[in-house]
Amino acid sequence: MLLVEDDDAIAEPLVKGLERQGYSVHRESTGLGGVDAFRSSLPVDIILLDLGLPDIDGYEVCRRVRSDSLVPIIILTARGDEIDRVLGLELGADDYMVKPFGFRELIARINAVTRRSQSAGSPTEDVTKLTGGVVIDNRTRRVTVDGEEISLTRKEFDLLALLASDPGATQTRETILEQVWDAHWYGPTKTLDVHIASLRKKLGDPTIIETVRGVGFRLRSSTESDTNS
Repeated sequence: MLLVEDDDAIAEPLVKGLERQGYSVHRESTGLGGVDAFRSSLPVDIILLDLGLPDIDGYEVCRRVRSDSLVPIIILTARGDEIDRVLGLELGADDYMVKPFGFRELIARINAVTRRSQSAGSPTEDVTKLTGGVVIDNRTRRVTVDGEEISLTRKEFDLLALLASDPGATQTRETILEQVWDAHWYGPTKTLDVHIASLRKKLGDPTIIETVRGVGFRLRSSTESDTNS
């Protein structure tokens, strides 16, 4: 585990508590130090990331890590505004906790993020072909549109894969938040709308993901596309 936190008063008891829970923790106090540690040979299966770092901020750390890896990231910060949460999650963080937080809740969040990360690597089908030339490779977690690969964050991929598991079927907002984020999600539900908008833009078709007002979202099925053409 990699902890990137510059405040000793927070980091030291947190490291001790995590180690008592059986975690091996490497701590860095700067953003660049965190990026370098992650890119070294240090084994990292999850990152706990503060935003207010003395050099580059946690958003930039998250962006750089996500350019290389899908390792789970939990942001730990005093910034509790909705825009901060949405930005962190949009950049690819898996969860967001506002200080002060309970240690037991942190452990629960770590366990939940780890479970989702592991289950994401075991899809039922390797390749899913969708309308509009969209192809999802679940094994490599890559998405192409007309043969061109597009870059998706972890959450964007998981959201698209969930909708693609049953094209045409409506997935409720509650189901999506539970399966893609967390069964006990405490963050803003607006983040779902942000990810939907981003997916529509990246897939190049604003109609491929349809909003079912008051319920949730569904992926336009190929049969509907054929009927409309």
